Amino acid sequence: METGFTKWIIVITVVMCCLLELIDTSIVNVALPKMMGTLSATQQEVSWVIASYAIANVIVIPMTGFLAEQFGRKNYYLFSVILFTLASMACGQSTNIWELVFFRFVQGVGGGALMATSQAILIDTFPPEQLPLGQALFGMGVIIGPTIGPTLGGYIVDNASWPWIFYVNVPVGILATICTAAFIRDPERIKNAVRRPIGQIDWLGIGLLIMGVGSLQYVLEQGESEDWFESPLILVFTLLTVIGMVGFVWRELTAKQPVVDLRVLGKSRNLSVGAFLSFILGFGLFASVFVFPIFCQRILGFTAAQTGYLLLPGALLTGFMMPIVGKMIQGGVSQKVMLPVGFVVFFVFSYWMSTQISPTAGESDFFWPLMLRGFGLALLFLPITTMSLAGLSGKDAGQAAGLTGMIRQLGGSFGVALVGTYIERSMAQNRIGQVSHISLYDPETQQRVQGLVASFMAKGADVVQAQRQAYAALEGMVMKQTALVTYAQTFLMIGSFFLLCIPLILLIKRPKPGVKVDLNAAH
Repeated sequence: METGFTKWIIVITVVMCCLLELIDTSIVNVALPKMMGTLSATQQEVSWVIASYAIANVIVIPMTGFLAEQFGRKNYYLFSVILFTLASMACGQSTNIWELVFFRFVQGVGGGALMATSQAILIDTFPPEQLPLGQALFGMGVIIGPTIGPTLGGYIVDNASWPWIFYVNVPVGILATICTAAFIRDPERIKNAVRRPIGQIDWLGIGLLIMGVGSLQYVLEQGESEDWFESPLILVFTLLTVIGMVGFVWRELTAKQPVVDLRVLGKSRNLSVGAFLSFILGFGLFASVFVFPIFCQRILGFTAAQTGYLLLPGALLTGFMMPIVGKMIQGGVSQKVMLPVGFVVFFVFSYWMSTQISPTAGESDFFWPLMLRGFGLALLFLPITTMSLAGLSGKDAGQAAGLTGMIRQLGGSFGVALVGTYIERSMAQNRIGQVSHISLYDPETQQRVQGLVASFMAKGADVVQAQRQAYAALEGMVMKQTALVTYAQTFLMIGSFFLLCIPLILLIKRPKPGVKVDLNAAH
């Protein structure tokens, strides 16, 4: 255990690295249109800038425990920070879309290690009685990172060029590299760990993991744009997902030295429940961050920076609440009390957002709902994490941390994919409903069209032009109303998943008296 000044330098270093990795999951979203123009890329091609990073991330995260043990945690962490920093520089220097996609994949390989390994380092930095505080600091990065990404990205895109969304990582990465080299040390169990010979490494498990999880991430990222199972490519990757995941599960349950020990799920019912709740948490976190900026920019005409600034206060509230929630858990408040409150709060946020959606909505209409979102996330992340890992020790805790991290990331990808598809399909269905209420023989419709025609004629259009413009304007009104209904339904759909999770809390087992979350051997 570290003490005093060194402990807090380590805390700053790992939270900084965690923020770097998670901000980069969402910072590029607002810059995609600029990239399309500069790199002469199609929307389909530029979507790979996001997909390649996510695929690399989700492959590496579950292997971090094995890699840290195999190469030494400090060595692996230092390598990952350097790789992430160099890849960030290379992304900014890219001159064509596929060069950028490649370096984003490399950046994802480096970034995938930062989150899970940062958590393990924090665990070793704090004594057992202060573990909730360490987890709270880690949670600040997990929740705040994806939220402030659009804010930072929007500001940079509005005031500089898109390469700077990658260049801003470089000075922070250099500082993190120096601090990692100077202050972070491996605990004795890592120093004394037996390194596996090349021939004893679970190469088959690694290959099946890459095939299964990588293919699944591709399907989730690209499914909507490829029209899902209408695309032969999506069908092929779905088949690879099934083969890879089934093979991976079989291999890891039967191998003597698995790269990811799935047997840990059978050792703790709380971990199994926590893994599912982590999936839902990732779903809500990323889906809400995905849908809100789209609504604000496409329907209300907000800039990327405006949208980002709206998300910022809620993220800051989450950061403020995390240590408080940690102290509450440390003081004996049960996760079985916090979790239902958190799920209900997130549902109320979703319902409130659905009622605020209107063509005249302004920034002030979203402030308090988004603050409520930040409060709800603070009540969910730390209780889910501590509950999932309660009673586990040694390698089991490390494997569990990697698994829950991967599942949370997949939940986020699933949330974005589901929301994107839901919006597209609901827009089509809701438009049919809106149009069915409009008839050119309806006096109210005729009056509206005549008023529009008169308005356009007053601006200099002839009768034919004015009628054409009037019908186009009427179509625009229908589409806008359709979009408003669709986005309101989308927020309700996101919230309903959280409400449906509440009964699962009954499955959580209370830890035996005196049992602590032994994370000291994680990774």
